[in-house]
Amino acid sequence: MDGFLGSQVVHWQALFGRHDLPWQNTRDPYRVWLSEIMLQQTQVVTVQAYFARFLARFPEVHALAQAPLDDVLHLWAGMGYYSRARNLHRCAQDVMSLHGGVFPRTAQQLQTLPGIGRSTAAAIAALCFGERVAILDGNVKRVLTRYLGFADDLAQPAHERRLWELATQLLPSAPVLRDMARYTQGMMDLGATLCNSKNPACPACPLATRCVAKALGSPEKFPVKTRKLKRSAQSIWLLWALADDGAVWLSPRPTPGVWAGLYCLPLFEDRRELQAVVGQPGGSALKDLSPFKHVLTHKDLYLHPVLLRLQERQILPIEGQWVDAAQLARLGLPAPIKKLLS
Repeated sequence: MDGFLGSQVVHWQALFGRHDLPWQNTRDPYRVWLSEIMLQQTQVVTVQAYFARFLARFPEVHALAQAPLDDVLHLWAGMGYYSRARNLHRCAQDVMSLHGGVFPRTAQQLQTLPGIGRSTAAAIAALCFGERVAILDGNVKRVLTRYLGFADDLAQPAHERRLWELATQLLPSAPVLRDMARYTQGMMDLGATLCNSKNPACPACPLATRCVAKALGSPEKFPVKTRKLKRSAQSIWLLWALADDGAVWLSPRPTPGVWAGLYCLPLFEDRRELQAVVGQPGGSALKDLSPFKHVLTHKDLYLHPVLLRLQERQILPIEGQWVDAAQLARLGLPAPIKKLLS
């Protein structure tokens, strides 16, 4: 394929792309990797604050690797998709133990690390080391499918593999570090700022003169992906056992499962199950609080807190432990539980 797309994207990024994000203007793979993991399923405006806090606490990969997982989950709390945080921690440990604290320089090697998929590996390799390798995150899929008029259903693996092939063919021909980094950043910037899902800013796009979707007058129809996850709903009862000294009974959440790896109020499928576990006379002291809704990406959780006040710390017949206010501030808690307890 000709070099039109590559040259246009590189030129546009230099003049109009994003240059002020805290993880840009660096070839440090630790910072690029951290930002790429955080930006999966999370908006830039949210990530900026978390990114700053993570770097303050874990300025280098060895600091992250040596930290307790609870510290990592605590800083991650509120961003969701907590498997990212667990993989982040495991990846840092593997970088230290398997690679001497130095990130691999190729996308192929980077993919062997926990939590780093093909597109993330390519982003790190291209941005930091100038490797000529394509990324294909959600923004880039949108740009490429519109530019090419790629109308095949990306829900089918064969079609996604074909788009990967085309993305690779469209890469800048000269494997120059600056061009690869700028091209990779430019493709992400185009998808994030101009080539939006709805109401794309086609007149300002550097690819507009050769964009098939624009010529068809239907950019919003791309990319095509028919398989959609259905939303579901679940009701959960929370046992909020509170001692007079302010301590709260918390249980570690199992993996896999909702809020895996975090500390949480004990969860129950219904009120009857909760009362059966507490038993008498504790059950008579239960107080139902106002239920509230917490929205996950593909599920609505209807949470029903039930307060149990105790004069002193008693061992409850549920896995867990008493946690005082000082300990609470250091633990990873699900966002709705943290809000409830505060």
